Amino acid sequence: MKKLVLLLLLLFVVQLSNGQQKAHILSLKDSSSFSFVLLPDVQNYVKYDYNQPVLELLTAWIADNVNNLNIKAALCTGDLVDQNECLVPPFPRFGNQTSTQQWEFVSRAFNRLDNILPYIISTGNHDYGYTRAETPESHFPEHFTVERNNQFSNCLVAVYNNRLGVPTLENAAYAFTEKHWGKILVIALEYGARDQVLQWAKELCGSENFRDHKVIVLLHSYMGSGYNAPLLGKDHYKMTPLNGGKDVWEKLLSQTNNIRLLICGHYAEANENFADNVGFRTDKNKAGNDVIQMMFNTQALGGGLSGNGGDGWLRVLEFMPDGKTVHVITYSPLFAFSPRTKHLAVDTAPYNSFSFIIE
Repeated sequence: MKKLVLLLLLLFVVQLSNGQQKAHILSLKDSSSFSFVLLPDVQNYVKYDYNQPVLELLTAWIADNVNNLNIKAALCTGDLVDQNECLVPPFPRFGNQTSTQQWEFVSRAFNRLDNILPYIISTGNHDYGYTRAETPESHFPEHFTVERNNQFSNCLVAVYNNRLGVPTLENAAYAFTEKHWGKILVIALEYGARDQVLQWAKELCGSENFRDHKVIVLLHSYMGSGYNAPLLGKDHYKMTPLNGGKDVWEKLLSQTNNIRLLICGHYAEANENFADNVGFRTDKNKAGNDVIQMMFNTQALGGGLSGNGGDGWLRVLEFMPDGKTVHVITYSPLFAFSPRTKHLAVDTAPYNSFSFIIE
């Protein structure tokens, strides 16, 4: 598998340097659509030095397709690193990079999007503490600042304090206005969002400035896999307090009229079955509106938790010009760059290629 990944990456570099035609070019269903691109948990790309080029390929592909796919922002479900503060990985499956090396690399990978496209990230449990959420400390605010990407000035509208009392992008809201869809607000929440964070998000959605926006919530841990996927309870980490998926539904989503879509990651099954690593459900909020909830996390595909990091899968969320339909495309730029594997680049299984309605 490592040899295949390196071969595909080499082909990509050769194509770029020679100006050759790409093996596969993804297109929107309608040229009047716009899109958000969704990256799943990326920790398994980051924790091994030999997997890191795959994540660089993904962010390079996003930057290269901003105009082609009319991309408005990149979203990521968190777990940017496998350990936040660890000098020696305790087990081989924890990778071969120190935490400093992991943070420096993932920051460099997203740097490909700086001053080109805003990226919206929800922090994960692995982004806190030592190996996973033992304490509220995180190196995320050091590497992901407002100032590093001038595209934030076009869309960042609100932030809230993290667990250390500092306003950071761990809890942040971004506003977009599109011709056919009107006003959209994307809110990224910290891992295990505290009650005061959920209350902040609720009040923001209902405020005079944003009550007329369609709201998308991005957070790390919320639900499991499958159709009508179960909501998750509280994770049992030392960092407290933590709200689980059931809490987030009861305290925020069900109570807020204009939240229409939730996106999460976190949950994974290391069994090479794609269907066990994606989830979907729809519930009605107190106003009777459908709230779409979607889990996407491919970190265990491509060889399990010690594999290649996820086979390069991402999702393109195409917002159609009817102003209510979102078409989901599940795509691997890794497979797309070689004529020998380009037929694998689009996963057409019904759980990976589908549409839903936001009204």
